[in-house]
Amino acid sequence: MGVKQISKSLKASGNALGDHFYQLKVLSQKEIEDGRFENFNNKINTAGVPVIKPSHLEIFQLNIGKLCNQTCAHCHVDAGPDRKEENMSFETLERCLYLIKTYGFKTVDITGGAPEMNPHFRWFVENCSILGVKVMVRCNLTIIMANQKYADLPQFFATNKVHVVSSLPHFSASRTDAQRGDGVFEDSIAALKKLNDVGYGKEDSGLMIDLVYNPSGAFLPGDQTTLEAEFKRQLKRKFDIVFNNLYAITNLPISRFLDYLLETGKYLDYMHQLVDAFNPATLNGLMCRNTISISWEGYMYDCDFNQMLDLKFTGKAKHINDFDVDEVLNRNIIVNNHCYGCTAGSGSSCGGEIAS
Repeated sequence: MGVKQISKSLKASGNALGDHFYQLKVLSQKEIEDGRFENFNNKINTAGVPVIKPSHLEIFQLNIGKLCNQTCAHCHVDAGPDRKEENMSFETLERCLYLIKTYGFKTVDITGGAPEMNPHFRWFVENCSILGVKVMVRCNLTIIMANQKYADLPQFFATNKVHVVSSLPHFSASRTDAQRGDGVFEDSIAALKKLNDVGYGKEDSGLMIDLVYNPSGAFLPGDQTTLEAEFKRQLKRKFDIVFNNLYAITNLPISRFLDYLLETGKYLDYMHQLVDAFNPATLNGLMCRNTISISWEGYMYDCDFNQMLDLKFTGKAKHINDFDVDEVLNRNIIVNNHCYGCTAGSGSSCGGEIAS
């Protein structure tokens, strides 16, 4: 049985897991008596890596809001239509643009929620494009079909050479809709066709569209190369759709997926899967080593997952208004047991597998 679609965010429904402190309490095994597993700190220490440090600054990732047109069951952001107040301000986006330009970030990775719903989204993308940096947008696809004001997004993306990254749990309607809601697959296919029509995924167009696969239950993703080949074959055969790459991403045990694991009694089994699959070869390629993640309020985190657990940067500089490049580069990256999700098997990051 896969993850079931939900109608409200954890926060709006009053679920205890809407509080990041409670999530950390669960992850820290404070309520577990039987079936305990080795803490991640101990695991990496045994692997000869007592502390994870940044390697360099390359990717500037920002979550510009939790407002979304969907309420996906696996969403680690707990985004949805009821998260209307959590949108990054114009002033914060201006500050982000200054940091990107000043410190030479090569890639800007824009996520949400549905980032396109932020009222300043297009201004920010256009100005990043002017800087000449690579711009990635985590588009859920259905936003293109949600309202007429978003219908021109494919052309907007193409004009600004945006690298589009979109979640598509499966090439079948039943499995996609089970995770993301009724009708999502149909709208996703329609949006992909519109993106193909303006050149995305087409050879020599220079317009990149990558898809993201998340498992639909309490198991690890299969081999990324095999999955990509099958997705390409099926989407081309059934819908004449093309794309560039498939990213296989492990579901981390936080937010709504953690809620699913606890509700179904699968939490400990899943954690033991992650622990047993720990691969020390992934540690050098972790996304937290070359990425900083910015919340809609402007606070700095090691990654998007730490952001959702409110595990802010170590050191004095925790907000972009106090950005100190030396402190950022010399900080210790904060880890907890959810980090097993990024180090299991071939590893997992916002760009898919990280170790062969």
